[in-house]
Amino acid sequence: MDDILGLQGKRVVITGASGGLGAVLVRRFAETGARVVGCDLPDAALDDLPLDDRHGFDITEAAAVVDAAAAIVEAGAPDAVISNAGWTRAESFTMLGPDDIGRELEINYSGAARLTHALLPAMRERGGVFVFVASVNALAHFGNPAYSAAKAGLVAWARAIATEEGRHGIRANVVAPGSIRTPGWDHRIARDPRIMERVSALYPLGRLVEPREVADAVLFLASPLASGITGATLPVDAGLMGGNMPFLRLIEP
Repeated sequence: MDDILGLQGKRVVITGASGGLGAVLVRRFAETGARVVGCDLPDAALDDLPLDDRHGFDITEAAAVVDAAAAIVEAGAPDAVISNAGWTRAESFTMLGPDDIGRELEINYSGAARLTHALLPAMRERGGVFVFVASVNALAHFGNPAYSAAKAGLVAWARAIATEEGRHGIRANVVAPGSIRTPGWDHRIARDPRIMERVSALYPLGRLVEPREVADAVLFLASPLASGITGATLPVDAGLMGGNMPFLRLIEP
């Protein structure tokens, strides 16, 4: 295909590569001609994805993350790193146990911070870009308190990279999706089969965003088309952060 985005031949690292959004990210980057390096748990299903290389490790294990970064850099510094791995189950404070706090922070923030920190030295030589997949939960509270705190941490981490590493030609941005219909919703649907309908009604567009819509925003920020954008957070949320539809419906005549 035409190299419209300027990603042909670029080496792109994607974490959480086997997940609902991760697999879409892998395929979209591969379609641009990028050389995709998929990262996920050692037993993750990656065989059906168009990957040039893969690394299996647990992002919550500090030593494994550092080792994985060293292995990735052995084949050359990445041009782009897409920090997508994430997970949550504790929907509210009443569901949040003491062990859950640390686990959700490790999966959603600490692992991403360690990996990007370990990759930075190699990337300083010729520049590069980081795109962090956070959530609208980083911008306002929609439940999942530990997950939300972790995703807010990613926003701050991206700003730190953008500010301190810009002199090396390194950019860092955040995509903040609203609800996406991925397998992460399966446990909620099992509890309430109408939950997708109920949640969709909260969005100005009247629907959730599609994984491809989020992936395309990541593609843009990772590409030279966004060369002047760094330290930014882009909501991809069907209008959720633009206003409060339930409130409006209560007050309109």
